[in-house]
Amino acid sequence: MLTGEMERALNEQVNAELQSAYQYLAQSAYFESIDLKGFAHWMRIQYQEERAHALKIYQFIIDREGRVKLLPLAEPVGEWESPTRAFEAALESERDNSRRIHHLCDLAMGEKDHATLAFMQWFVNEQVEEEAVAYDLLQRLKLVADSNAGLFMLDQELSQRTPAPEAADMPGA
Repeated sequence: MLTGEMERALNEQVNAELQSAYQYLAQSAYFESIDLKGFAHWMRIQYQEERAHALKIYQFIIDREGRVKLLPLAEPVGEWESPTRAFEAALESERDNSRRIHHLCDLAMGEKDHATLAFMQWFVNEQVEEEAVAYDLLQRLKLVADSNAGLFMLDQELSQRTPAPEAADMPGA
């Protein structure tokens, strides 16, 4: 059973994951608008994965006899100066999400809530990967700079991305 504070914090994380998904969907739409279909595809898969993360926490709250409370989502940013700026925003978003996950782990440790702490470990590991991938893509975008050929090649590569198993069976995948 969850304490009231842990339930509140987990519900906030559901909201954060859904907000992140919404932002990735907006980034996908941005990339579609500038005809970078591979980038749009990559961002849409990120959207699907964030939704899957939200649902994972949603189910955990229910499994621990908690009550899910869905909170409002803010309008996402929809325009960037460049693909590089869009990926800078994505990386910062992942770093913010990591901080929230770490806060949840700290809360679980403080409450001696071993089940939540064990559950959150998957998210800690996932965030290491999410940050590393976003950082790598940002660095690669900086390398190609204003090269249309480089951007084209990166776009082609990103179009080959497949969803992670937890997101692959979701509608819209």
